[in-house]
Amino acid sequence: MSKKYEESGVSLEAGYKSVELIKKHVARTKNLGMLSAIGGFGGAFDLSVYDFKNPVLVSGTDGVGTKLKLAFELNIHNTIGIDVVAMCANDILAQGAQPLFFLDYLAVGKNYPEQVESIVEGVAEGCVQAGCAIVGGETAEMPGFYEDGEYDIAGFCVGAAEKENLLSPENTKAGQVVIGLPSSGVHSNGFSLVRKILNDNNISLNEKFGDSTVGKTLLTPTKIYVKEVLRVLREVKVAGIAHITGGGFHENLPRCLSKGLGVKISKNSYEVPEIFRYLQEKGGIDEEEMYNIFNMGVGMALVVNKEDVDKTLSLLENGFVLGEVVNESGIEIIWRKR
Repeated sequence: MSKKYEESGVSLEAGYKSVELIKKHVARTKNLGMLSAIGGFGGAFDLSVYDFKNPVLVSGTDGVGTKLKLAFELNIHNTIGIDVVAMCANDILAQGAQPLFFLDYLAVGKNYPEQVESIVEGVAEGCVQAGCAIVGGETAEMPGFYEDGEYDIAGFCVGAAEKENLLSPENTKAGQVVIGLPSSGVHSNGFSLVRKILNDNNISLNEKFGDSTVGKTLLTPTKIYVKEVLRVLREVKVAGIAHITGGGFHENLPRCLSKGLGVKISKNSYEVPEIFRYLQEKGGIDEEEMYNIFNMGVGMALVVNKEDVDKTLSLLENGFVLGEVVNESGIEIIWRKR
């Protein structure tokens, strides 16, 4: 034990205990390519065990943002890890790649081993859902930088795809169909506004909302789409994928489209989850702005040819036709007669 280090606010013993507690969770994520256990100076992964002929590595990094503040207040820490994996793995998926391995960086004000274990339990669950292995990570105890009991987390994910199968905006064209995949809720974007709405209206996180509470509904982890979308990618020539994150439809859908193209979205093609209507009403937010901020119930969108719509829908859990690609840039959200 380092007494002087302990006096500065850093506990080596807590760090050692945290590592021991998380090992069983990390072990759940082992896949074909994972070569090394945690604890080394770097993580090793064997790409050759996969059937790639001309592989390209695809990487992504992200965090969870101020959604963390809700986890602190509710003292629920085993879902945030799912969020950080989802934000990275879904981005890689949007390139047409299969997530393979993941690393996390966790910075804490004070190392409480049981709290660290709870966070990493969520990371492991997210990796199991995404089919990727945890090959390493870092937990940094930073007294005086973060408040006692608070933390920040970021993730880094690497995947691979055949070079010729990487998705490109150049594959999209007018007349193609946009398939929507339902979100599990607000996911991990827009929480600075969410928290302002709650504060401005003196809304408690423990206030009843449907069969749950406002806090638990908002803390619902981001949906990970990897397994169902990989099924589609194996069977259908997908033209583009958009991960609907911060900036909503208006920022993210154009990222997968060729220049000059846009999307007409039929807003009555699906049911917007009640949590978004609640936030819109309490925040006095214009509907158009809602679609510029939140995912509005659609976490991912696939662009496919018309002849592939039925097959695509049959391979997805709850997919639906969201709209169509048009020869005019921008996102237009319309009410369409059925």
